[in-house]
Amino acid sequence: IGVAQVPIGLVGPLHIRGEHARGEVYVPLATTEGALVASFNRGMRLLGLAGGVKTTLVEEAMQRSPVFIFDDAVAAKQFGAWIEDNFPGIAAAAERTTHSGKLVHIQQFAVGPLRYLRFNYTTADAAGQNMTSKATQAACDFIRHSYPQPLQFMLSGNMETDKKHSHINMLSTRGKRVIAEAVLPASLLREQLGVDAREVFAMRQVTNAGAFLSGAANNGLHFANGLTALFIATGQDVADIAESHAGVVYTQLLPDGSYYWSVTLTSLIVATYGGGTGLPTQRECLELLGCYGAGQVDRFAEICAAVVLAGEISLAGAVMHGDWVSAHEHYGRNRP
Repeated sequence: IGVAQVPIGLVGPLHIRGEHARGEVYVPLATTEGALVASFNRGMRLLGLAGGVKTTLVEEAMQRSPVFIFDDAVAAKQFGAWIEDNFPGIAAAAERTTHSGKLVHIQQFAVGPLRYLRFNYTTADAAGQNMTSKATQAACDFIRHSYPQPLQFMLSGNMETDKKHSHINMLSTRGKRVIAEAVLPASLLREQLGVDAREVFAMRQVTNAGAFLSGAANNGLHFANGLTALFIATGQDVADIAESHAGVVYTQLLPDGSYYWSVTLTSLIVATYGGGTGLPTQRECLELLGCYGAGQVDRFAEICAAVVLAGEISLAGAVMHGDWVSAHEHYGRNRP
């Protein structure tokens, strides 16, 4: 019935020295916040002056988690052993439904007479939720017809935690686990942000404690800001921000006074093919990043992590330097 228009700002260049993303890229951010665009641009400028941001993708998995229901725990345990013994056949049944998905392993969790199976797949350039649903349905049909006893199951026992944050995803990975890191000289922090490296490290201890007290999904400042703007611009499933914004900030004050800063995204769910990525504007934004189509999702994941790091650095500087509120007042041009 219409189109919801969101302004797109272009930030960068973002200088990346990654395993899959290398060189300078300009990043489209779809957001109504002008201050957000300016802030990420500042963080990227500092990273460039520091020699760029290193990125690496360390793990990937997409899950569907059926649950099988038995009369008692013994029967459920015996079923679990059968699953381990028959993994090759289960994997073959699942993989017949997809050209690119691969069933890597099945985690098992016992609760009374229930056996939760967490199927873990690689999904190539797709985010993979629909792919894994179809594949797991086929696998469960194979299990039901092959197991010597009648079986009752539900395709989802809610342990994949689709579209919501969970600690199991932070530990086991959902989507991509990707890391961005940089070493920032103390002189650059003073010149670009007006802050001292020791003060930034002291602030990190305070914000770590605050995140712990609140039970937050990460100990950073605003992972979701950059990721959401990038997701909207590039046609990602924006509801996946519920999982994708989880992560860990780790920092060190180095002996020479410089500052090591890293972000780890534990559950980044992105795609460069299928779904909203093929819409005209969204495809153009992916092409701008050099990330549209097959074989580009790992590059895109590393860019996402680098963008988050740029945002963390800039906002930390704004909070410490005292221009957090004034920057919003100055760049928040959406008021009449």
